[in-house]
Amino acid sequence: MKRAYTMLLLTALMGCSLTTFAQTNGGKNPISQPLVSHIYTADPSAHVFNGKIYIYPSHDIDAKDVKEDDEGGHFAMRDYHVLSMDKIGGKVKDNGVALSLEDVPWAGRQLWAPDATYKNGTYYLYFPAKDKQDIFRIGVATSKSPTGPFKAEPEPINGSYSIDPTVFQDADGKAYLYFGGIWGGQLQRWDNNQYDPKGALKQKNEVAYLPRVARLSDDMKSFAEPVREVQILDENGKPFLEKDNDKRFFEAAWLHQYNGKYYFSYSTGDSHNLCYAIGDNPYGPFTYKGLVLKPVLGWTNHHSIVQVDKKWYLFYHDVQLSGKTHLRNVKVTELTHNPDGTIKTIDAYK
Repeated sequence: MKRAYTMLLLTALMGCSLTTFAQTNGGKNPISQPLVSHIYTADPSAHVFNGKIYIYPSHDIDAKDVKEDDEGGHFAMRDYHVLSMDKIGGKVKDNGVALSLEDVPWAGRQLWAPDATYKNGTYYLYFPAKDKQDIFRIGVATSKSPTGPFKAEPEPINGSYSIDPTVFQDADGKAYLYFGGIWGGQLQRWDNNQYDPKGALKQKNEVAYLPRVARLSDDMKSFAEPVREVQILDENGKPFLEKDNDKRFFEAAWLHQYNGKYYFSYSTGDSHNLCYAIGDNPYGPFTYKGLVLKPVLGWTNHHSIVQVDKKWYLFYHDVQLSGKTHLRNVKVTELTHNPDGTIKTIDAYK
């Protein structure tokens, strides 16, 4: 997944040291440093469990035997590590492998961006992987510890598809799983929850693809209802077209609640923005409000937003350590909600 101008930038970045990072970024310096540097990590899903911060990222690897393509085949991740820290800015611990590809009976390849939650004494890890037919599905694994190891269910969640699952538990105890990603995420192959291997990307004047949501059953391992679309509308109540690629959904759904409102944030993919929209309930519709984060170095943008004590934080990634689009590093910075409820846009470089 790439564009020519991005690849030119990344080519210039490859092999650069941290001392030359500012030069490759137009003289700007990153506002945050990588949380870990001994492994490559991306797509950070952060949560606070029992007063401690846990981060569930993708674990990037340099799969030299896999050719780079627009389907993201070179994002060949094979396991998950859980990171933890007692406070923002504190020491970060890598708790080791929490789940491996070979421990997922139904999976064939590519453990992409996960998420996690806790309910009734059990931690649930939701993750996408391609099945043995090379179709992305979403699986769930459980553990009595937030760091795992996690044991995967023998089959993916029935009715699930595409990538980037994120789970939100509301105050009434109901839990919702959001997911979806176009291009390599295969969302374009699904119409009314039916699979079409010839499903095509939208044309520029067609209504853009939308993310998906389904309420989870009480066991947190299945859907309690059919999967539905999540409506993201402009300020006039109209859906975005594919040509609105600086605002329309591409991947990386996340939901957080603030002052009684529901904030749906996401990546625009090929235009590299993190955007957000606000709604009155977990199903939406959500009205577009603006940018959470401006584009970072690298092709992808994937995040989480979490409250720690009385402050809010954005977890995100860029390619500061490697300069390569598929070898990323997770970071964190403070996020501010303005008095009117909007989010102050963050620039990852200064």
